[in-house]
Amino acid sequence: MNGVPGQIGRYVVERELGSGGMGEVYLAFSPAGDPVAVKLIRPDRLDPVTRARFEKEALIARTVVGTNRVARFLDADPYAERPWLAMEYVPGRTLLSYVDGSGPLSAPLVASLGALLAEGLQAVHAVGLLHRDLKPQNVMLGAYGPILIDFGLGAFLDTAKDTLSHSGMIIGTVRCMPPEQALGRTKVKESADVYGLGTVLLYAATGHYPYDGARWEAIVAQVANADQDPDLSGLPPALEPLIGSMLAHDPADRPSLDAVMAACTSVLAAAGLSPMAARHALIDATSTDEEGPAHGNEPSSAAWKRIAEHAVTLDENEPDSPLDSPPPAAPEPDAEGAEGAAEGAEAENVPDSSADGTAPPAPVVEVPVPVPVPRKPGRPPASLQVAEELRSRYAAQPGL
Repeated sequence: MNGVPGQIGRYVVERELGSGGMGEVYLAFSPAGDPVAVKLIRPDRLDPVTRARFEKEALIARTVVGTNRVARFLDADPYAERPWLAMEYVPGRTLLSYVDGSGPLSAPLVASLGALLAEGLQAVHAVGLLHRDLKPQNVMLGAYGPILIDFGLGAFLDTAKDTLSHSGMIIGTVRCMPPEQALGRTKVKESADVYGLGTVLLYAATGHYPYDGARWEAIVAQVANADQDPDLSGLPPALEPLIGSMLAHDPADRPSLDAVMAACTSVLAAAGLSPMAARHALIDATSTDEEGPAHGNEPSSAAWKRIAEHAVTLDENEPDSPLDSPPPAAPEPDAEGAEGAAEGAEAENVPDSSADGTAPPAPVVEVPVPVPVPRKPGRPPASLQVAEELRSRYAAQPGL
């Protein structure tokens, strides 16, 4: 527990779950004892514009409904000394860990994985956000099947174009980076998530990425080169047309998420499987008793003591979430900056760095209010009530 904070916001920390270029992730518990995953953002990711963008995206992220495939965004504090966000805790193992330990999945199981994750991404895109960091490490496999994690960090993934390789730094997991990001274009769209999902499915089916190399510079050069085809070796023939199109160099040549789901269900139909049967087969193949929902999410006696102490000392007038309070006044920027030109997340074995300079405060943005989608029976919607309260509140305040 050395170096692990005792508390982050209202959440009592139990232990570290992992760390990377963006910061550290901890298993923590609400005052009532509910498990959450809390991510602390690295100090070198901070500037006034980033904090303001994080606040905007966090408010929108809490309205994502209509899917059981995205770890729900629960809470955040964009203006803490170290910003943090709390997400639904998803027990299990990552897709990366599974494939590296047990080998690639069969074509029907990869197709089921693709259909389920594409459906989850549609709910994210429906509220105007992108995941922006799709990779095998960000897909959890557990008792309910595949779930996307690390959603809600988009604000910290924007940086200026000249920082793509500044001081030996590369923004993004380069092996899963879409070409438009490697080329430093100022905006990425939904098609960037389609590409990221393609890298996830390729890894699930083959155990390798579309591009690889000894150094990140070599990988980025391949990704950015329109004449360099992705490595599809080992890919089952049934999946090759779909995944090849998802990894197209030109974003306009990539399929929509609807088309991805249709192609995946066609693969399942050819194998004689319904989507429901394939989902059950995927769960049976990738989850174990040790990785079920109850594993590793019971607080220690010390954590229970801190939870009790914190619950007793809670200020009744304190807002339920830092997001429900007015943000502090933003300091004057030192220099005019540019809005994010490269998107991604932490680098693999490459030191991170923040963008040079700051940018003017982000403009007031109206939070889109999505139409609620009827939820199918499945994973309990722990944050649905929070999302509904937010929608009703912001409906009365269109100028958020």
